[in-house]
Amino acid sequence: MTAALRFDPIRLPEKCEQLRKEVRAFLAEEAARGTFDASKPNREDTDVPEFCRRVGERGWIGMTWPKKYGGQERSFLERYVVTEEMRVANAPTRRFFVADRQSGPVLLKYAPEHIKMDILPRICKGEVCFAIGMSEPNSGSDLFAAKTRATKTDGGYLINGTKIWTSSAHIADYMIAIFRTSPPTKENRRHGLTQFLVKMKEPGIKVNPIGQITGQYEFNEVVFTDHFIPDDHVLGEVDGAWKQATSELAYERSGPERFLETYYVLTELVRAVGPNPDTRSAEGIGRLVAQLHTMRRMSVSVAGMLQAGKEPVVEASIVKDIGTVWEQQLPHRVRDLAAFVDETATNRETLQRQLDFAIKTAPKLTIQGGTTEVLRGIIARGLGLR
Repeated sequence: MTAALRFDPIRLPEKCEQLRKEVRAFLAEEAARGTFDASKPNREDTDVPEFCRRVGERGWIGMTWPKKYGGQERSFLERYVVTEEMRVANAPTRRFFVADRQSGPVLLKYAPEHIKMDILPRICKGEVCFAIGMSEPNSGSDLFAAKTRATKTDGGYLINGTKIWTSSAHIADYMIAIFRTSPPTKENRRHGLTQFLVKMKEPGIKVNPIGQITGQYEFNEVVFTDHFIPDDHVLGEVDGAWKQATSELAYERSGPERFLETYYVLTELVRAVGPNPDTRSAEGIGRLVAQLHTMRRMSVSVAGMLQAGKEPVVEASIVKDIGTVWEQQLPHRVRDLAAFVDETATNRETLQRQLDFAIKTAPKLTIQGGTTEVLRGIIARGLGLR
């Protein structure tokens, strides 16, 4: 099956630019009160519940969702602006971001009404945190190789197995996970996977932190031992979750967070070289900004297609592939250019500290959300090349 590759030319409307001013003013106030320091991406306090609640009070979580569930019924492009400004400012969005980006939309589409009415308003208030349970040991980004079992029992399912590289599982209230309910068939190895809503504080779940070379603990191993999930926590079609998960990844893979995670080193480099850079610095920065602008136009285009009700899976995969490779390489490119920064630059120490952290965190960027190899397989299949 092939798809026509298309990136619609989208321009952000004026209301988005007005919203951008509001978000910037809010973030400036939060930084002034000491909530976070944009110059310190390596901070340990990435989970700040009070900040999340204040973002919720502004109506900036779940902002595209129906008002009956706490949303604002605003556009995907407006949400894009909020995400972009939060990412550029290094704001502590960990507690609500996954729920806002993809878990909420999954619940909107597949959850029973009583679950929607219970959980979605709390997401919008910044009160609950979600994790994503996809990757498993020995399967990497091959979602369809999942082996964690969901065995039918009275009133629900018993879960046994392990998920790994699960971001924020240590603070999550819920997880949306893929478990195997039936064996795959010879004709379709995607068959047999079902999506579930998991309450993370219930018995039968153990979360083991996975340390990173940055010193942070963002990833986790999640072990399920006879964990019970009631029938009404099945999301969508039993044995047919692969269709849902593929659609869900269009939300996960296309946003500005997929190329802005190390952006702070570029802005710090611009400050360091000052208003009169030498030719080498000007050319190097110019190339990086031109590349960034191109990726941003592609990402905004995907947001516009989501707004139009489309499922741009291939386009989203392209954005993530190009974006994560770029943000992974960015610290190294900035380090090369920084070698020529004047010794008298007042922010030289800050730039070096940021580079140290960015270079350590960069390896994960082409793994989380789907490895580069898997993404390129999706792209090739979508274009009819395999």
